[in-house]
Amino acid sequence: MTTDQQDTDTAALDTDVLVVGAGPTGLMLAAELRLGGAEVVVVDQRPGPTTESRASTLHARTMEILDSRGLLDGLGTPPCEPRGHFGGVPLDLTLPGPYPGQWKVAQTRTEELLERRAADLGADLWRRHQLLSLTVRDGADGAPEGVEAETIGPYGPVRVRARHLVGCDGEDSTVRRLVRAPFPGQDARRELLRADVSGVSVADRRFQRLRHGLAIAATRDGVTRVMVHEFGRPVTERGGGEPDFAEVTDVWKRVTGEDISHGTPLWVNAFGDANRQLARYRHGRVLFAGDAAHRQMPSGGQALNLGLQDAFNLGWKLAAVVRGSAPEDLLDTYDTERRTVGRQVLANIRAQVELLLGGPEVEPARALLTELLAVDGVRRHLAGMISGLGIRYDVGGGAAGPDAPVDEGELGGRGAGAAAVPGAGSRSGDPAGLHPLLGRRLPDAWLEPAAGGGRRRTTELLRTGRGLLLSLAGNRAGARAGTDALRAALAPWADRVEFVAGPPEAGGPLPAGQALLVRPDGHVAWAGPHPDGLSAALTRWFGFPAARD
Repeated sequence: MTTDQQDTDTAALDTDVLVVGAGPTGLMLAAELRLGGAEVVVVDQRPGPTTESRASTLHARTMEILDSRGLLDGLGTPPCEPRGHFGGVPLDLTLPGPYPGQWKVAQTRTEELLERRAADLGADLWRRHQLLSLTVRDGADGAPEGVEAETIGPYGPVRVRARHLVGCDGEDSTVRRLVRAPFPGQDARRELLRADVSGVSVADRRFQRLRHGLAIAATRDGVTRVMVHEFGRPVTERGGGEPDFAEVTDVWKRVTGEDISHGTPLWVNAFGDANRQLARYRHGRVLFAGDAAHRQMPSGGQALNLGLQDAFNLGWKLAAVVRGSAPEDLLDTYDTERRTVGRQVLANIRAQVELLLGGPEVEPARALLTELLAVDGVRRHLAGMISGLGIRYDVGGGAAGPDAPVDEGELGGRGAGAAAVPGAGSRSGDPAGLHPLLGRRLPDAWLEPAAGGGRRRTTELLRTGRGLLLSLAGNRAGARAGTDALRAALAPWADRVEFVAGPPEAGGPLPAGQALLVRPDGHVAWAGPHPDGLSAALTRWFGFPAARD
């Protein structure tokens, strides 16, 4: 990052990536960009981190992501609840993996953790800086290609020149407005009122459907969070402001018959069922992540987790592009992968809103869903969708979009010896002949030592932020020859991808005798028993090979 003074009134700053917004998504992105070697500046108009815990749920995939960067110790031991919900209908979220269920972490704590991570890695955070305008430079006038943003801060205007800009500035995104990015969908028709209140004694309620509406209440550390919806009540126009406490207490009393007006409100807000998604997450050198890219009711914590996972997908790709080790079109895979996931999440939230906020007319559908959730395949599909464990990216070879989660225990039992499609390492019996791990997250598993040393855990191998080529062969002479062939094929990318060899723990989820190419975000990009197709996968995900001397 460099700075200069272009005139007496405006300071100028050069960086690789400008991130607008220092919420959880922007901070996660800044940390990933720095881990990947990119210079990054984050601007945010707020004076400091949020003091409002709008979102308090981290799902299993997000917990795995934090673990893959060594961040979980910073959260202590948060409470875990194996049971979630789908539209207020109880849903067991337990699936194979190290962090089943949902974990209760205040958003203030999540932001604190991610801000410290970004700062430790060298990201620059500029608070009290408001974005005023932005211009995309195409190089036609001789100026360097990139984005030029005008901001105003405590000490005056600052012009930031960056190669790319990412809007992580929330559902009312200034970046989205300045770019005029199409944001199709529907406005809110219904809403939930929410308040954190001290000094009240209210019984805990988990999606209690009463005659006149829906009531939710939970008390932690002397503070009660109440949420309420009155059936048939439309969204209230408040001129962009939040409801006052009197509005919450009035609706709460009409729905529950209880008076909480004597309590002390610590925080009050409302959130509606608006449902919108950008037509594209990438607009040339301007990209979007988190609520700036999609707007939805935060049902079951999905909004926060969706944004964090957007950032985790984008960070390593954008860092590779600005470093020059990957072509610009790698960023198109961010758009296709995360927009596909976002579309499915928004669809499931629309369905949940109908079940949650609908009146007596939705009771038959709720009863049917309750029956269907007793079928384990249905439960697993929805749990994989909510938790993020069911995501399967199209990494080539035909894998497509989010899918139901793999039973990792079954994967471990299918091991070596199955037929492979060249380049994809597919096994007979899997859909479209695909290897069952292709496009999915790398399972948390142990590798036995290949030659000396100790056991290694796959999640910990991801902490460098580099790619991985795992050779899961044993120590037999034939296996060593295959490992040597893989190592030789990887050599031109050794500056970007780490080679690790060792047989998987017996009975675990990894296929013995196979090899896996793993992206920095932990998703498997190639799988097979021999190097066929490996170079093509390395080129697609890690750029052209380094020039040899």
